[in-house]
Amino acid sequence: MGYIENLRKIVGNRPLNLVGVAVGVINEKGEVLLQQRLNGVWGVPGGFLELGESTEDAGRREVLEETGVQIGKLELVGVISGKEYFVELPNGDQFYPITIAYVTRDIIGGELEVNREEGLDAKFFGLYNLPENINPLIPRLLQTYLQSRKG
Repeated sequence: MGYIENLRKIVGNRPLNLVGVAVGVINEKGEVLLQQRLNGVWGVPGGFLELGESTEDAGRREVLEETGVQIGKLELVGVISGKEYFVELPNGDQFYPITIAYVTRDIIGGELEVNREEGLDAKFFGLYNLPENINPLIPRLLQTYLQSRKG
């Protein structure tokens, strides 16, 4: 059982601040790896940290678990947080996500394979040819990343 499940046993459904990661994996063609979640929405691989885990290690773990792709060095894009990101899950659990966003071009191994417990599909998309049903944060994060590369 993971950190969040153990914490929920103690606090129930009350709101929590939960730290997570999102990782934009960019291949040699300049395409970004997206995962189609079980709800049909496309996004970058990511998830919450386990107790004592670094954000970088969590990012590498989540990309590998969700897509089968092994990554190395991560570049910080930014941090997303605030009241506007409040989530209430169907089971009543409430949380405010604090998401550390990374990008990497350092694909070091693995083979693209969808983890069917976490997603419906995973594939690379051109940065200017993203799918329609995409998490609205993803284009903003990619824009922030592209702007930082110009400077």
